[in-house]
Amino acid sequence: MSIDTTLCLLAKARGLTTTDIATAIPRAGAATVAAWMRGDKTPGKDQLDALARTFGVPAGALLSELASTFDPSRTRGEHDLLTAYRDLNTRQQGALLEVARGMAGHKASTQRKSTGSRNASPKAQAK
Repeated sequence: MSIDTTLCLLAKARGLTTTDIATAIPRAGAATVAAWMRGDKTPGKDQLDALARTFGVPAGALLSELASTFDPSRTRGEHDLLTAYRDLNTRQQGALLEVARGMAGHKASTQRKSTGSRNASPKAQAK
């Protein structure tokens, strides 16, 4: 996979714009980052290291097939689930998480155990 494709996939997966990425890379403006993502230019070693830190991946992932694991199209169901979750209110989110954890066989989170209230919203628990 080419580095421009890799950068585009990682940016999309992380929800970062070219400006966001440029802000994190020393001596790289948004136009330079856009050129990398179009394949017009290639980042140097120092810039690759900074890109890897920005995306939270090993530097080698920018140059190898490892990057294909970040392809957002491979996790479309996860993106749909997250979008639906964000549309819920806090109470509904808590209920959905409880059901999902039960289906997956996970125990309730430590925060809920320590409060002793399984049905209270996170806002109510913070009070």
